[in-house]
Amino acid sequence: MTAPLTATCHCGAVELRLRPRDPALGDAHRCDCSFCRRRGPATISVALDDLEIVRGADALTLYQWGTGTAQHWFCSRCGIYTHHRRRSDPNEYGVNLGAIEGVNPRDFDPIPWVDGVNHPSDR
Repeated sequence: MTAPLTATCHCGAVELRLRPRDPALGDAHRCDCSFCRRRGPATISVALDDLEIVRGADALTLYQWGTGTAQHWFCSRCGIYTHHRRRSDPNEYGVNLGAIEGVNPRDFDPIPWVDGVNHPSDR
């Protein structure tokens, strides 16, 4: 089994421990839904059971809209988006690739886009 990765917000108040579905992070992608295209980070997939909030649960702020299925968490101190529970698959999280320690999203360019405008749950 692959060693867990650590993701943090900018100020360090929030720390996550995670085991990505793809240890090589090859599933990194961006979404063009109305929310993601404004915030812009690439994300990777993590099963719900494979993400642990190590520190800072009290510093996380939750944002939801529309159906309320997707749950987006941000550090209330520095504003960095750390992770979200996916609307497309509520059994997994999307984690901000840029929040993972030792990872530079630029190293994964070109990062593919997914069609969030035409979300499968809207069909």
